[in-house]
Amino acid sequence: MATLLLVAAVAGCTAAPAEYAATLSTQDPKWQSPQCEQIRAEALTYGAGKAKPLNMGTALLMGPYGLAIAAAGREHQEKQRKLFARDMHMRCSSLPLPQNLEIIPER
Repeated sequence: MATLLLVAAVAGCTAAPAEYAATLSTQDPKWQSPQCEQIRAEALTYGAGKAKPLNMGTALLMGPYGLAIAAAGREHQEKQRKLFARDMHMRCSSLPLPQNLEIIPER
């Protein structure tokens, strides 16, 4: 039961990288930098070719271990998306880092 709550809490917390890029100001001086242009290009293809986490239906068939595996996969995916959004913000925006992106990268 706790695993289901963890998955529900983690799922969908951070916007997809391309969506996050759209929220940044194009008027910011960093927006036209080569570093920002590079990460915005990467954001357009973010997730392409990456393995999707185990879906909950399949995880339920595998029992308690399946749920744990699915939860861990979703948590990892969320963490990677947050790190990417943090990196994008640092390269493309002069504004302070939003509170939801204030994490210590542990790559």
